[in-house]
Amino acid sequence: MPDSKNSKSSRTSKKPVKRKLRVKPRVKSRVGTHGISDGLFPLLMVMAAAAIVSALASWFLYSQNYLLYYGDAQAHLAIARRVVDSRTPGWEQIGTVWLPLPHVLMLPFVGNDFLWRTGLAGTIPSALCFVIATGFLFGAARRAFHSKSAGFTAAALFALNPNMLYLQALPMTESVYFASLLGLLYFLIRFHHYPSVPTVIGASLAALAATMCRYEGWFLLPFVAIYIFWRAGTNRWIAALLFFLITAAGPLLWLWHNLWYCGNALEFYNGPYSPQAIQGGRDYPGKGDWITALHFFQAAAVLNTGWPLAILGMIGAVASAARRTWIPLIILTLPMIFYVLNMHSGASPVFVPTLYNDSYYNTRYGLALLPFAAFCTAGLVAGPWPKPIAIIYVLMSVIPWVAYPKPANWITWKESQVNSEVRRNWTGEAANYMKVHYKPRDGMLMPFSDVVGIPREAGIPLREIVHEGNGLLLDATLAKPLLFPQCRWAVAISGDHVSRRIAAWSRRGLYWDLVKTVDVKGSPPIEIYRRRSDLFRR
Repeated sequence: MPDSKNSKSSRTSKKPVKRKLRVKPRVKSRVGTHGISDGLFPLLMVMAAAAIVSALASWFLYSQNYLLYYGDAQAHLAIARRVVDSRTPGWEQIGTVWLPLPHVLMLPFVGNDFLWRTGLAGTIPSALCFVIATGFLFGAARRAFHSKSAGFTAAALFALNPNMLYLQALPMTESVYFASLLGLLYFLIRFHHYPSVPTVIGASLAALAATMCRYEGWFLLPFVAIYIFWRAGTNRWIAALLFFLITAAGPLLWLWHNLWYCGNALEFYNGPYSPQAIQGGRDYPGKGDWITALHFFQAAAVLNTGWPLAILGMIGAVASAARRTWIPLIILTLPMIFYVLNMHSGASPVFVPTLYNDSYYNTRYGLALLPFAAFCTAGLVAGPWPKPIAIIYVLMSVIPWVAYPKPANWITWKESQVNSEVRRNWTGEAANYMKVHYKPRDGMLMPFSDVVGIPREAGIPLREIVHEGNGLLLDATLAKPLLFPQCRWAVAISGDHVSRRIAAWSRRGLYWDLVKTVDVKGSPPIEIYRRRSDLFRR
C-alpha cells in the first residue's frame, strides 16, 4: 500500500499552476562593484547621451530660428501662454481640440517673456520627454530581447533620426506622446514576465499620459486592457479594473471639460475648430480608399525614417514575430493603424510631395514608424549575429542623412519650412509695424489664429488682446464697442470675422482707420486697424 503522504504530494504536483498578480515582482537586482545597479548604469548612460544629442540639436535649431516654423508649434505655445497671460487667464484657455498635457508641461516656462518669444518654453519640456522616451525604448528593447546591445541599438536608431531631433526641439506633441507610448511599451513587456500591481500601475499611468496628449492614446486603451486581462492570471479582474480606473480618467475628464465649457462633450470632434470642420468634408487622397491611404502613409513613413531603417525594421519584425515577441509588435503597430484609419475617413489627410502635387501636409505622422523600426532592428542584434553588427545597423540607418546633411533633407523640417514661408513673411512685417506704433495697454482685437505670432514677435502681452478665448468679453466687445472700448488696435486677416465686424461698424459711423495692409503672395492681406479716439466719424 503506497504511503498516503507521498500519494497526496504526487496528486498535488499534477495540478496546473495558475499565474497570479504579485504585489512585488520577484526580481533580484545585481549590483556592480561601484554600487550602481547593472540595470541602472546603462540606462543613465543612454539618457545622458540622448540629453547631449537633444541639447546640440535644439541649440542648432534655435540659432537658425527654426523653432516656430510649424504653425501648430506656434499655436501650442500660444495656448499655453494664454493660460497664464490673458484678459481671462485660467484653465478655460487650454482650449477644446488639442489635448492638454503638452500645454500643461509648458506652463512652468511659458510665463517667461524670453522663453515665450523665442519658443524655448516649448523646447524644454519637449526635449525632456525625448530623453525619457529614449530611456524607455532602451529599457523595453533590452528586456524584450534580453540584450543590452539590443537596447543600445534601439535607443541609437531612435535618437539619431533627424526628423525626430527636429520635432523634439519644437513645442509639438510628438516627444510627449512617444515618451508615453514607449513608457507603456516598457511596462507591458515587464508585465509579460512579472505580472504585478506596480507594473499595472506603471502601464496605466503611461497610458493615461498618452490619452492626454494625442488621440492615438485613446485608440490604444481597449487593446492594452484586453492584454492585461488575459495575462494577469487569476487576478485578471483586479488588474483590468485597476487599469480601467486609471486610464479612463483621461478621456472622461476631456469629455467633461468640453461639455462644461462648450455645452458639447464632443466639441473636440465636431466643433467649429475640430479637424472635421477644418477639412470640411473635402476629398483627399486615401479617403474611402484603403490602398491609397496605405500607400500615402508608407511614403510618409519612409521619408521620416529613411529606406535603410525601414527595410531593417521590416526584417526585424519578421524575426521578432518568429520569436513570438507579439506584444511589442502590436503596441507599436497600433499608432500606424490609427493614422491609416484617419486617412481613410478623411479626418487627417497626409500629403506627400512625391505623390501629391509637391504638397506637404501632416507628413510628420509617418514618424510613427520610427519606434517600430528601431525596436525591431534591435531584435536583429539579439539574434545569432555578432554584436558589432549593431554599429553597422546604426551606420546604415543614418546614411540618408549623412549623404545629404542639410535640413532640406528632413521631411519634417521641409514641411514646416514650405508651409510657413508666407506666414513668416507677413508675421515679421506686421510685427515690425506694431513694435513701432503700439503703446503699452493700447489693447488689440484679433482672432486667435495664425496672426497670434504677431504679438509674440512684437513683444505684446496676450493680456492686452481680446480674442476667441476670452468668451463673453469678446462677445461684448464685438456687440457693444461703445460700452466696451477695450481695444485701440485690431489685426485681421482680410475677410475673417474681425475684418467683417470692423466693416459693419464703419457703416454705422464707428470708424477705424486701416493704417497698414500687409500683402504677401499666396495669402489674404493682413489688415491692421487703429480706432479713432472719439470712435465716431468726423
